[in-house]
Amino acid sequence: MKKRRKRYDHQTLQQERMYGFFWYDWLWKLSRPLLVGLAACVLVGGVLLTGWQALGEKFFFPVDENDQTPVEFIVESGSSLTSVTQKLYEQGLVRNAAVLKYYMDFQGMSQKVQTGEYTLTRAMTLREISQQLTAGDGNPITMNITIIPGWDVEDIAAYLTRLGVASSEQAVYDLCNDAETFGAYYYIADVLATEDVQERTYLLEGYLAPDTYEIYTTATLDSVIKKLLSQVESVYDASCHDRAQELGMTMDEVITLASMIEKEAKTEDFAKVSAVFHNRLAEGMTLGSDVTVQYATHSEKMALTSEETGVDSPYNTYINPGLPVGPICSPSKAAITAALYPDETFVNEKYLYFCSTSPEEGTLYFSKTLEEHEAAVAIYRPLWEAYDQERGI
Repeated sequence: MKKRRKRYDHQTLQQERMYGFFWYDWLWKLSRPLLVGLAACVLVGGVLLTGWQALGEKFFFPVDENDQTPVEFIVESGSSLTSVTQKLYEQGLVRNAAVLKYYMDFQGMSQKVQTGEYTLTRAMTLREISQQLTAGDGNPITMNITIIPGWDVEDIAAYLTRLGVASSEQAVYDLCNDAETFGAYYYIADVLATEDVQERTYLLEGYLAPDTYEIYTTATLDSVIKKLLSQVESVYDASCHDRAQELGMTMDEVITLASMIEKEAKTEDFAKVSAVFHNRLAEGMTLGSDVTVQYATHSEKMALTSEETGVDSPYNTYINPGLPVGPICSPSKAAITAALYPDETFVNEKYLYFCSTSPEEGTLYFSKTLEEHEAAVAIYRPLWEAYDQERGI
């Protein structure tokens, strides 16, 4: 019995060894590709990491992550993204100008870079630099000013003083009557050559073109006024001069008429109001424009009294024939166009009158005869008076 058991144990051991070798061989065959793949991944990862490190040191990483020394960087007005990134590279703030440009383009930041003075460091990442340049420095070197169509010199003076561009409103008034400073502009030289120039309230009235302008925060008042004045040449172009010549009008007369149209109506009625004024001029009638009286008297009333419409002023078109002595505000391009191209139907049908209907809506009622006009005034004048009372005028 003992021998048989021993033989059994020996056979069993051989079988177990063979079975174990089988599983070991099977596991090795199964795991070998995995191990080879893992080793390859480690190798490739190492190569990629080394490559990324090399690329980062050449293109992406901060120039020196330990250098927190402040570097003053200025983005000037009108600078392109290309010029900004190149300047960053030249000042040693980025490793590669093109990479930063592509990064900002990809992030949609290319049009968001703001002018200003920045404090950057060589430890900043591309993301940090991009965010700061688009967020602004909180102390911009430029600002926007907007001159609204229909503003006169005094409105503009109040606005520029409020923004700190002018030291006082009087400083603007004085500059707007400075013939020596602005007489070199051909259209101002033409105004200076007129007989009644001394009767004008402001030499530059009507010639400070409405628009939005970018100016330096340190700009002088006289440079700002010159900027507004120069824009007239873009608005009143050669085609305007040609059309004015066809009408037998000077540039100053067109600007004066346009300023009245600007104050009298909403844009959609500009050409119709122009037609009424052209018709009255052709008939030798006074223009009878309330807005010219309001300019002369500094009044905002809609329901003018006979005393007000009889005020002695070269701007009063109730008592003086023809156009007033000069513009009463800065007209828009649309108003200038209307002055040059009145509504042909209204011209041909001889419309001679208009009056306001609803003060809040700014709508106008047009008439061909005095009787029809007086009937309209009788209907709407109570609305004007109520409107004046509501405003405490």
